[in-house]
Formats: sequence, structure tokens, C-alpha cells
Amino acid sequence: MLYQSLNTPAVLIDLDKLEANIGEISRLAAEAGVKLRPHTKIHECVEIAKMQLQVGVCGIEVGSIEQAEAMAEGGINDILVAHPFFGEHKLEVLKRLLRKPFARIMAVVDMVEQAESISKVAQEAQREVPVLIKVDTGVDRYGVLPGEATLDFARKLERLPGIKLAGIYAHESGLNIAKGIERGAFEVAVAMTETSRLLKRQGIALEIVGVGASPTFRTMCRYLKEGKFPEINEIHPGALYVGDVTHVMEGANTLDTCTLTVLTTVMSTSHPTHVVIDAGFKTFGADSIIGKRDTPGFFWKGRPSWGYVKGHPDLWFGRLTAERGLVYYKEEAKKDISLGDRFEIIPNNATIVINIHSTMYGVRNGRIEKVIPITGREKGN
Repeated sequence: MLYQSLNTPAVLIDLDKLEANIGEISRLAAEAGVKLRPHTKIHECVEIAKMQLQVGVCGIEVGSIEQAEAMAEGGINDILVAHPFFGEHKLEVLKRLLRKPFARIMAVVDMVEQAESISKVAQEAQREVPVLIKVDTGVDRYGVLPGEATLDFARKLERLPGIKLAGIYAHESGLNIAKGIERGAFEVAVAMTETSRLLKRQGIALEIVGVGASPTFRTMCRYLKEGKFPEINEIHPGALYVGDVTHVMEGANTLDTCTLTVLTTVMSTSHPTHVVIDAGFKTFGADSIIGKRDTPGFFWKGRPSWGYVKGHPDLWFGRLTAERGLVYYKEEAKKDISLGDRFEIIPNNATIVINIHSTMYGVRNGRIEKVIPITGREKGN
């Protein structure tokens, strides 16, 4: 079936580009001698996770405990829950996961109270849950400060039954990337290396010293390939596999390596300044990437962009309503768009787009090759 015959809006993923991204990321990690654990929050799909697992990864990462359950139900058995969790409803999911005899579920924590609740569940299940300490390396979200604060926290964790301190975990994003990719990656690698050495000197062995973010992935792999920071042994990129406008702006992807587009149809050409398409906030979400507003070319006539219209650099996707979008003619545009024309739009934020849809269409050479269920939708939103 030709994908152009789909009803719109529809979420497409280019399988050739996806496979190329998976292959390149796995190759770079292998050359760097580091274990690869992709963060699947970007796609939330068991089928895509299995594609990643086929190319030499050690396991996967998810954002929420509910997404871990969705992946485990799909047959994936080595899962790290990257965001700390707490509360009875979350712990009930962990209880169900611990009943799966072959599932290895690891949790990231940054407070003793989180670890104590996991400890209680683990003891009831007569299982041991590996935990990693979330180290705050400047993202200013979750995390314990590196160095002595992490050491003090590690000592408290070692006293809790039912859990095993498996490692330390960092995500170099946000504030780190604002400093520049090279500097951000280097500072995180230094902080994690010094912290792991401190714990080792105090007799605390770590299975995992993990870092990673999509913008810094290639830089971090280069450092490790050069023999720097040998303590780092696991890396976890996520959005890099799929790509979007945000990660093009952050240097992780190019437009050519973005795999995801939203197929839309022109509903009206009644105005000389713009055309109207059949997709708005309900399709694309509401991420205008306003944090990048100081980037040259971010605005056009005072409007931010909501995505890149593939093949049409002369158009500006400059306005959204709930169910419609406005695509403006730029000064050099030919104004030859017709009613019923189709656009493929690379979204600003692929994670949001995927999370608000139930299905993606895997396309190759202009045809739909497979329909991919979005397994993690409504799982820990």
C-alpha cells in the first residue's frame, strides 16, 4: 500500500533511515568498547526496541515503571527505569514485574525513601533489585551531587536489604549542552569518573558507570575510543535513533537522519499568505522549542516554527490551532500549493508526537511495510 493513500494525519517512520541510525549508533559504541543501552522513551515501541536489541545492545532503558511493564510484556527482559519513582501505584507495577522470573528490572534512585520502598517490595517478592544512583551533573532535575554526596548515599543504600547497588547514572543534557557539546560531555565524564574512583577506593564496587545523551553521544564515544575515562562502561542515547527538529538544533541529528514525519493534507488554500493543513496541537503537541529562541533564524515574521516541511524550505509551519496548522509562504515561495496536496513534516519533538498516537506506519520506498503499535502509549505519561 502506498503511504500517500493513508488517511491523515498519520505518523510515518522511515525504516531505511531507522535501520541506518541503529546500525551507526551500535557501531560507534562497539568501537568505543562501551555497552549500549538505548533509551526507548523516544519511540515507546517493543518492535523498535527489538530491532535495537538485535544489533548488540545490552538492554534497554525506559522513562517510567509503567513503560517497563509494557516492554516486559513484549518479551524484553533487561530494563533500566531511568527516572526515580515513588508511590503505591508505582510499586504495584514493580511487584508485577518482579513476578516475571526472567525479567531483570533495575531502578534509578536519588532519595533513600525511594530505595526503602523498593527494598520492601523486593523483600516481599524474595528478589533482589539492582539500583543505580542518579548523579546530578548539571541538568538540575533529579540527582545526588557527584563526589562525597554520592558516596554518602551509596553507603546508605548498601545497608538496605533486597536491593543491590549496581552503579551510578548520569544524563548530560540541558545545562550541560548549553555549555557546548564538547565541554558538556567532558565535564560529565570527569565527574562520573572521579565519583566512581572515590567509591572504589571506599570498597564500593560498581557494575555500571553510565552516561549518555543524544547530542553528546558521538563525542563521548570518541573519548572512550581514545582510552579516556575507562571507568565509564555504559551509554544510553535515545532521541538520536529517531531524530526531530530539536535534536537537529542540538547537533545530534541532521534533517536527513530524522526518521519520523507526520503526513498531513492541505485543507484550504483560500488565503494568499498561507495554506491550512489538517493537523494541529492534537497531532504535534505544543513544543515550540522556545528555549532555542536566541538561535539565528528561530523566528520568521515573529513566528516560531512547529516543524520542518520536508522538501519545502520555502514554507514556514508557523501556527497551530487545536486541529489545524497554518503553513506560510516565505518570500521566495512559488505559491503553487493546491487543495489536497500532502506534506510530510518533521516535528519539533518526536517524543510528544509518538506519545499522542497509537500507531506508526513503517515505510520503505514509498510503501507501508509494517504497522507499528506504540506499546508505551498512556504508560506513565
